[in-house]
Amino acid sequence: MMAASKGVCRVAAAVALVPWTVSHAAPPSTVDDRIALSANGESLTGTNGGKGGSFGWLHNFDADTLAGLGGEYQSLANAHWAFGSVNGAYTFGPGDERYSLYGEAHEGGGNNGTRHMHYHSEAFGTIGTFDRRLSLQLEAKHFDIDTVSGYLPKLGVQYLWNPHVQTALSYSYSVGNNNLGTRLAAGRLDIFEAGINFLGGFSFGQATANVVGTNLSNLNVPGLRLSEGYVGAKWPLPLARSELSVILDYQDLHSRLVESRRYQATLNYIFHVGHQGT
Repeated sequence: MMAASKGVCRVAAAVALVPWTVSHAAPPSTVDDRIALSANGESLTGTNGGKGGSFGWLHNFDADTLAGLGGEYQSLANAHWAFGSVNGAYTFGPGDERYSLYGEAHEGGGNNGTRHMHYHSEAFGTIGTFDRRLSLQLEAKHFDIDTVSGYLPKLGVQYLWNPHVQTALSYSYSVGNNNLGTRLAAGRLDIFEAGINFLGGFSFGQATANVVGTNLSNLNVPGLRLSEGYVGAKWPLPLARSELSVILDYQDLHSRLVESRRYQATLNYIFHVGHQGT
């Protein structure tokens, strides 16, 4: 099952264990290149599950400018799809008041088990960080995946309580002429420790899903209730100038007519090439 509201890209997941703001994530050197690789496996109610993988290249032109390219392949039940991605971010402002502009696009297609399907997703947003602790996010995202399409704005707030603990809350609400039918609240906790970082999060609400590869193939199911939780950990590997992370995800989609549970494990590996960044 593809929940159109999720729009996951494994390249993005590979850096999911760092704070939102580019000013936090940028390395101290002016130039840095990273290669991000990921692999995942998952189970899905009533199917033989699926698997996938991704690759990405992330480049810091300087401490404030980041761009990346990537690609992903995913199979689930009888469906499979692939897409390429491009993303970028630019941060500016004085030390205590930083602003980041970012954008990403995912373009591709696949087969839902019976016919060809397209996959298009774009997002643009801004994040303002004040007093190095409080961050506010505004994002606009567009989905056009198989028979599901629409716009999903998101508002978010993040607070860095101390150098080791960060929390985030967000709310997404689909607008305009679309069939997303999405209302999602989400939260996240990041813990930064020497030698290992942890994250955990949840989301819940309503979402319209495009069901593929099951006995409900190609059916848009309205009024689905979504519950999701995830945990993750990241280990820096200084000698190899790389980072290893694992994310475990549980998702439940249900209504009076449908109930589907998905479990997923994702392994990410990021290594630095050519420069002496962090």
